[in-house]
Amino acid sequence: MTVGQDSTARRDEVAAGLARVEERIASACRAAGRLRGDVQLIVVTKRFPGSDIEALCELGVTDIGENRDQEASTKIAALPHDVRQRLQVHFIGQLQSNKAHSLANYVDSVHSIDRDKLVTALDRAAGAAGRDIGALVQVSLGAGPTAVGRGGIPLDGVAELANSVAAAPHLTLRGLMAVAPLGVDAGEAFAQLDRVARAVRAEHPEATWVSAGMSADLEAAVAHGATHLRVGSAILGSRPPVG
Repeated sequence: MTVGQDSTARRDEVAAGLARVEERIASACRAAGRLRGDVQLIVVTKRFPGSDIEALCELGVTDIGENRDQEASTKIAALPHDVRQRLQVHFIGQLQSNKAHSLANYVDSVHSIDRDKLVTALDRAAGAAGRDIGALVQVSLGAGPTAVGRGGIPLDGVAELANSVAAAPHLTLRGLMAVAPLGVDAGEAFAQLDRVARAVRAEHPEATWVSAGMSADLEAAVAHGATHLRVGSAILGSRPPVG
């Protein structure tokens, strides 16, 4: 798939990619004995144009994910009003606290909370914007000589950070997010995330989201309880180069 081609041809490519991923999700849900409605697809649109977001919206997509504020803030602001009103925008990238003010104006949830400083900054920004923002604690999974971490707070800090999010007046603790580490089995990593998520829900029953699984490992994520999948390239194709 490529960007910048005829709009009808591009929409057809996006529709085909979306259909393939939907079938993968449906098959994974059947294999896991889960309902398809229990799993929310977030289409990751980073580095793709607003026209792709509009096409996705026409195809019934309600949730998109972005990971760079500088790109996302401009792109979301330029969307037609009716498209923006139908979308939930998820910020899934590493977040700097000085970007919290900008994010608070357009994101509906942030999946990458990994330290108290971000809780404070995002809560203050959400309050100033008169909004309530969903927040997920990003968990660092995996250990051992072959594991390569993908960001997040270590397991022993999850409970305390979740408590901080839950106590923030302008944030709503949604649950946990993780990326399977490189060099380990994704199923084992997501099983670990499921155990941690259950422990957090025991203290915070409202924290029902488990954001896990991408293009390469969504089946493993569904098998281990993921409620939100973050899928980009399997739907939209290879991302355009930066710049």
